[in-house]
Amino acid sequence: MVKPAVRVAAPVRAAAWMLALLLVIGFVMLGRWQLHRAEFKQAMLAGVAQALSQRRALPLSEAGRPEGYDWSAGRGRFADGPVLLLDNQRRGDAVGVRVLAPFLPESGGMVLVDMGWLQLPGNRALPSPPIPRADLELRGLLSPPPATGLAVGPDHVVVDPGRWLLTRVDVEALRQALGPSLAPRILRLDPALPIGFARDLDVLPNTLTPERHRGYAVQWFGLALATLVTALFLGFRRTHE
Repeated sequence: MVKPAVRVAAPVRAAAWMLALLLVIGFVMLGRWQLHRAEFKQAMLAGVAQALSQRRALPLSEAGRPEGYDWSAGRGRFADGPVLLLDNQRRGDAVGVRVLAPFLPESGGMVLVDMGWLQLPGNRALPSPPIPRADLELRGLLSPPPATGLAVGPDHVVVDPGRWLLTRVDVEALRQALGPSLAPRILRLDPALPIGFARDLDVLPNTLTPERHRGYAVQWFGLALATLVTALFLGFRRTHE
């Protein structure tokens, strides 16, 4: 009567070990991904710190380079096209939109300028932010646009001819709507300039810091270790029994 029980128990033990192994591998992979994100964002912060410490103003035509962070300055005028309102942007505990406006420098292609943040009222009525139309000298930090994350649905909705509501900054989609000369990087205005709205040069708004990613990595590695220890304990216990 014992032998059938043994034959049944062996496949069950094998399946349990396989499940435990898959869980350990999955937890370790998630931990490594969190560490990679921490390293990536740490490199971002280092690049921003270097650009802000040197403040060596490059021409706005440098916005055509797809990656990196540079301090830039140049003259031009805002285009007559629509103002872009990037939705779901937090500033502290408040929720609002980030105002982006296409700018035409004297040399180079079109550049999106981050004019700053505006809070939305409780009824989510979209603002109509004023954009200066005279020739201006702008300066600020050239940076890649915010990460799009999981792209679901259209990237923008035309509210009216003068305002578009963006769910994400999809440069390729915006090029089809605004023009192929749109640069891949945006200009985040110097907060000292007397135009625009509430803003700073924080490149990690609405997202996790490197420290938070490392903390999550420790949690995933801890789950992997706990799963492995539990599987070993139960396996040895069953073998002993």
